[in-house]
Amino acid sequence: MRTVSVIGFDGALASAITGIVDLFRLAGVTWARINDLPPEQEFTTRLLTHGGRPCRCINGMTLLADGDWQDYPAGSSQADLVIVPTIGAPIARVLEANPGLVEWLGGFRDASSGQVRVASNCTGAFLLAEAGLLNGRQATTHWGFSNQFRERFPAVDLQPDKLITVDGHIACAGGGMAWWDLGVYLVERYAGAQMARELAKAFVIDAGRTSQAPYGALQARRYHSDAAILKLQDWLDANYTEPVTLQGLARLAGLTERSLIRRFKAATGDTPTGYLQILRIEAARQHLENSRLAVEEVTRLVGYEDVSSFSRLFRKHTGVAPGVYRARFGR
Repeated sequence: MRTVSVIGFDGALASAITGIVDLFRLAGVTWARINDLPPEQEFTTRLLTHGGRPCRCINGMTLLADGDWQDYPAGSSQADLVIVPTIGAPIARVLEANPGLVEWLGGFRDASSGQVRVASNCTGAFLLAEAGLLNGRQATTHWGFSNQFRERFPAVDLQPDKLITVDGHIACAGGGMAWWDLGVYLVERYAGAQMARELAKAFVIDAGRTSQAPYGALQARRYHSDAAILKLQDWLDANYTEPVTLQGLARLAGLTERSLIRRFKAATGDTPTGYLQILRIEAARQHLENSRLAVEEVTRLVGYEDVSSFSRLFRKHTGVAPGVYRARFGR
């Protein structure tokens, strides 16, 4: 039976702890009970805290610990998988209050990459990054904290639109209730696809999600200090519905086209064309959420003419078609 160690700390989100424990504890159990079969439990879990003390969660609940994480050296065979839950309290305060945990997590930097050994949910990725586990790796976190994450950890290849990232032996899940998706994914990695499918069915989880982009505003990419590019972004913010060419943007910025592309990419992480698409898609999202305009009209209002091309682009950025987005998020 595989052992999953969930790390508890004051200010954690209770549901990200109890929920992931439920998923692992009931993998192979709930589906069997539904089908009147003998349960075959696949995982055992434990909540580890500093000194084995109770974990005071952000919602006021106190969870009793099963042990002290310091008793299990990082990388030892005593834990198949370690999961860091969501930080619910102010992130900087939690990082400052847990130097011992950060140091302990740092012991996983050199773990074997043959299997996922460490995973985080939502803002729990800040603890992994603080420990240096994510430097040079892909990671994700809650979309709303992505700018803060990038500013604090520039060496991490952050993918805020992704629901789950896996790089070597480290997995990260996106915001909020993404621990559902993370749990099902990890059950699949450790116990097989059939077990994961049965778990998803038993818990009524849509296991096919891959993006958290539909749930948050696409980031404005303004976490830089290049004055020329900031000025150009201001112009694009006000004129995104107009026909825009790279030549025209270069002229506005007083740069060559080659220099514009290089500096824009360095400042924002995207090309001028990619940034323009983000602005238009964000405007389309607002129309779909707050109006009853037809998709054709929304397409025209945000600067596109061809509805099918716009729909493909919208799906690429948000993971769903415009009509599905409106049905899910429209007022």
